[in-house]
Amino acid sequence: MTDDDYGADALIVCDSLVRIYQTDDVEVQALQGLDLLVDEGELVAIVGASGSGKSTLLGVLSGLDAPTAGRARVAGRDLLAMTSRQRLRYRRDTVGFIWQQTARNLLPFLSAAENVELPMAVVGVRRAERTARAMELLDALGLAEKAHRRPAELSGGEQQRVAIATALGNRPKVLFADEPTGELDRSTGDEVFAALREVNTSLGTTVVIVTHDAEVSSQVRRTVAIRDGRTSSEVLRRDAGGPAREYALIDRVGRMQVPAAYRRALGLRDRVRLELESDHLGVWSDDGEDER
Repeated sequence: MTDDDYGADALIVCDSLVRIYQTDDVEVQALQGLDLLVDEGELVAIVGASGSGKSTLLGVLSGLDAPTAGRARVAGRDLLAMTSRQRLRYRRDTVGFIWQQTARNLLPFLSAAENVELPMAVVGVRRAERTARAMELLDALGLAEKAHRRPAELSGGEQQRVAIATALGNRPKVLFADEPTGELDRSTGDEVFAALREVNTSLGTTVVIVTHDAEVSSQVRRTVAIRDGRTSSEVLRRDAGGPAREYALIDRVGRMQVPAAYRRALGLRDRVRLELESDHLGVWSDDGEDER
């Protein structure tokens, strides 16, 4: 497979993606050659511990941050080649974004409907069209009767559902959500996830959720784990809530992250021996030449 072939049909493509931050005399490589493909119409959760690189990845893909090297493409848009003005336009019409903090998603002095209409007004959508679109989205998310309430008059879960509607106003290709249930209790968080699944199913919007909560994998079909700035494993389910199978990931240069529990159990460290069998790859500790 050539570089041009990799991810040719995917909506989101990350190919050896690197993001480096410079702080005083310290250089931090938050993304270390990360590979990721997301197809149009998928609902994907990206999980990882604090400092794993998941938030950096979300910032890059949503256009809030610029990548350092590698390749990043969303809906045919090259994120490395964008100017600041192009990145702003990209955030307005190609992607939608939901913050963890409910207060960051909505303006407190506007009603729910007015909040949903605001991004459409910014890009010049006519009043009648944006009013109809706002009510359509609020109705789909079970909030039509509360369209004229301000955020302070809504529960936390209702505020996040209004935020989802607001992010969908301009019909984005992808909806990104940063810890969308982080400030909610489990029951209310489940309602928000149900709303995101409904958006994915009914509207066909691609949804990418970033979270530190590993339990979210039970609510989506595909969960990608990030560790040390690279994708490390995936959990796939035939249906949300159904049985799962976990896979390790091999990146484009052949690297694979072996879970720590496996390394400890088999004494794998520093050097390991690889042997190609007819139907599998054997990996052994280097403690002895003939030990298996």
